[in-house]
Amino acid sequence: MQQSVHDALEDGFIVHRLHDAADKDKLLADVGPSIRGAITNGGIGVRNDVLDRLPKLEMISSFGVGYDGIDIDYCKSRGIKVTYTPNVLNDAMAEITLGLMIALARHLPQADRYTREGKWAGSGPYGLTAELTGKTVGIAGLGRVGKEIAQRCQAFKMQVVYFGRTRQDFVPYPHYGSLVEMARDVDWLVNVMPGGAATSKLFNAEIFDALGPEGFFVNVGRGTTADEAALIEALQQKRIAGAALDVFEKEPSVPEALLKLDNVVLSPHQGSATTKTRWMMGDLVTRNLKAWFDGKPVLTPLT
Repeated sequence: MQQSVHDALEDGFIVHRLHDAADKDKLLADVGPSIRGAITNGGIGVRNDVLDRLPKLEMISSFGVGYDGIDIDYCKSRGIKVTYTPNVLNDAMAEITLGLMIALARHLPQADRYTREGKWAGSGPYGLTAELTGKTVGIAGLGRVGKEIAQRCQAFKMQVVYFGRTRQDFVPYPHYGSLVEMARDVDWLVNVMPGGAATSKLFNAEIFDALGPEGFFVNVGRGTTADEAALIEALQQKRIAGAALDVFEKEPSVPEALLKLDNVVLSPHQGSATTKTRWMMGDLVTRNLKAWFDGKPVLTPLT
């Protein structure tokens, strides 16, 4: 979070930074019994064994929209209020998704490298590439972010369809109840699914084979939702045309095999990482925390 957010927290609370502690166990032993509020993000979360050492914890204010690192049911059983930061990152997430799609289709990283290495002058123009116009994009996870992506894809004259376990009323896009069937019918498969046990390795070899050798896969959801080994194999064997990835299974570690592939665009989980969006996310974290301890309703509750 930005320094202004840290400053706002310091102004209203006594802050202990567990992630900076040289001896985390000692810090928990010393201050755990008095902690009433916690800030985290959905990936790091707060493990249940840590929660058990915070007997007076009243609320968790989470930075981001994912919350797979937080046991919501356990928090409910403890009466712990959990908040998150939806909506404020929708535009940034949609922008990077389209950016990744353009970079992948038009070979922007490769073309940049080609130019810098002097190959344009030495070897002639770079080869022809694909385009988005007229293609069909299937969005897996048509939530707030997914809808923003869909609108931008329409602006690029793409046809939009979506996968979800239930059809959404008043959504103008064709619905698929089967992910493999949608993958078979689209040119672009965009994953915006949340993490968790229900979506672990949801995008597997069957999905990539359905997508086919002219299909592109984009992951801006959670790295755990894709079977990374199956994806690497599909890319190596050209069973899909390419992939653009902003998330990975074991971040910040990226498999060496992915780094060696030229039909992949890689991004270090920077979907919401703009100055404006991160400020708004941090501000919402702080306002949720302050609202709770001021006895007011929190702004964006999960529990």
